[in-house]
Amino acid sequence: MTAHLQQARDDLEEAAKSADDDVRDDIRETTDAFADYAMGDTKPDHAMLDERLNTLRQVSQQAEGNTERKVESAIETIEDYREQVDQA
Repeated sequence: MTAHLQQARDDLEEAAKSADDDVRDDIRETTDAFADYAMGDTKPDHAMLDERLNTLRQVSQQAEGNTERKVESAIETIEDYREQVDQA
């Protein structure tokens, strides 16, 4: 499952490179969170993932071009991962 988290992180890092200033901070904050999830002992639950997905959906609406494509890719990967997470 951490491969999903790593892939989402990688997509978000690419998105941040081409992002406008107004969405770059949100992308970087989310990227850092997924780095922590992928490397740490604590795995995100549904609520944590929902919060991150909501942020990324808002970013996606504001982004264009490569940034939008990479954010959308990350969203899909996170949604796939979320389906495998047990609900509390």
